[in-house]
Amino acid sequence: MIALLLATLRTATPLLFAGLGGMFSERGGVVNIALEGILLVGAFAAAAATVLTGSALIGLAAALIAGVMLAALHALVTIWIGVDQIVSGVALNLLAMGLTEFLMWVFFGSGSNSPRLETGSMGGVLGRLFVELPPLTLLALALVPLSALLLFRTRFGLRLRSVGEHPEAAASLGIRVKRTRLYGVLLSGALAGLGGAFLSLNAHYFVKNMSAGRGFIALAALIFGKWKPWGVLAATLLFGFAEALQGHLHAPWLPIRFVQMLPYLLTMIALVGVIGRSRAPAALGKRT
Repeated sequence: MIALLLATLRTATPLLFAGLGGMFSERGGVVNIALEGILLVGAFAAAAATVLTGSALIGLAAALIAGVMLAALHALVTIWIGVDQIVSGVALNLLAMGLTEFLMWVFFGSGSNSPRLETGSMGGVLGRLFVELPPLTLLALALVPLSALLLFRTRFGLRLRSVGEHPEAAASLGIRVKRTRLYGVLLSGALAGLGGAFLSLNAHYFVKNMSAGRGFIALAALIFGKWKPWGVLAATLLFGFAEALQGHLHAPWLPIRFVQMLPYLLTMIALVGVIGRSRAPAALGKRT
């Protein structure tokens, strides 16, 4: 049971980073389907920087920067140019898939996977970054109360929620709607980028399409958690538990393909049960 609990926390970590990031974006009124692509570019950036520099700490920084850059592109085309947010997110996901595969050939000379990542070069606590309970997992858990504090107890959180609910009323009070939404989207990119870094550094390699739908599961967790930090945590732990079960279910009568599809099946069941009961931000997906 302890091993299953630790596995649940580890598998939930990238989902939690991406889910909290998506929460800030969507609370501001911007749908961020691109979380899947941000996880992917974050994972690649962390792997490439770690291979080139020998430092996983630099890899983390690279993942954060890559996530912010892709999120900034999403913000540019949706908030300022007015492109449909769903279309932009899908396009960025496709861009991330093609770009990471191309850059794998450039950096690693392979289209399948990177060389093994040596994350122990940092030494000390950071050198043991990915052990039974990685510090990034602890960071993701710590971000839950911090996100709740930021969203519900600060001026920034109040403004972000206001532009996600009633942007016209917020603008009439002098709040810069586009700028506030930009901050929310950039924050989502930074957090999802860290989630991507966890994927590659925890596995000690980067592989093609490594995000494997986790960005979409994070979006489902966001809806299931009703766009609230503690709800997102509960949902990601649930989905993480379903994924962690893959390594603990070994019944001969249970098809392996069924075990592998459990996280995605649970996502669909959760959405069927929650859609219609959760209330999204009123201005979510609407142009400014």
